[in-house]
Amino acid sequence: MNIKNIQFYPKRLLIKKQQNSIKINRLIFMKFETSIQDIIPRTHDVTSFRFPRPKELQYKPGQYFFVTIKQDGKEISNPFSFSTSPTETDYIEFTKKLTDHEYSIALKATKIGDWAKIDAPYGKLTYEGEYPKIALLCGGIGITPFRSIIKNATDKNLNNKITLFYGCRTEEDIPFKTELEELSQKNNNLKIFIVLSQASPNWKGATGHITAEIIQKELPDFKDTTFYACGPPPMVKAMQGIIEKLGLPKEQLKLELFTGYP
Repeated sequence: MNIKNIQFYPKRLLIKKQQNSIKINRLIFMKFETSIQDIIPRTHDVTSFRFPRPKELQYKPGQYFFVTIKQDGKEISNPFSFSTSPTETDYIEFTKKLTDHEYSIALKATKIGDWAKIDAPYGKLTYEGEYPKIALLCGGIGITPFRSIIKNATDKNLNNKITLFYGCRTEEDIPFKTELEELSQKNNNLKIFIVLSQASPNWKGATGHITAEIIQKELPDFKDTTFYACGPPPMVKAMQGIIEKLGLPKEQLKLELFTGYP
């Protein structure tokens, strides 16, 4: 199926005051019908779904989009972060933990070539080099917008320090594990720190959960770092507690909640 029925939203204006000038960004939203280009297993219960990217679609690393699919003739929709980077020009992708909820059940039944509708882009949890030092805090499937941010920064050779603190259960529950390792080898400004709560005896990394003590140890200049957190509400609430324990102002933490796993 080719991309078709492209609809552009009316242009919206985002006005930013910069000292004595005003910067106006034109935001273009679009909807289009397409088909699933590829289905890529990432772990035993996490899968990526890929779609062709129209050349007109512009988005920022960290943003999300709405994906509509069909189940028994009924259209169902859900928002997902782009797990791709804007530097990947041929396709867009979301990555999801598949559960027993309605949307996941419908996704499990999809196949390459199936119809889908995209509505994009949305979200303000973005990063294109605005801060010299950032730390990304996430757990589980919350890695998706940060994969986009890390990939974009690496592809564009941004000279910004990025530290990823990523909490998972086991080694088998780490989506993009090999790719994250490869990106850290390419990007000298990128440091990846994975913490496992149910690690095997063979795991040589950190165990337990992301804590203020771990951040202080691994990120000595945390006071000069802007933090981003993404994940389910309990996880994000825990990250807010860590920022408070570190003695940092709440404005130093940028947030986005994953409100469910449908």
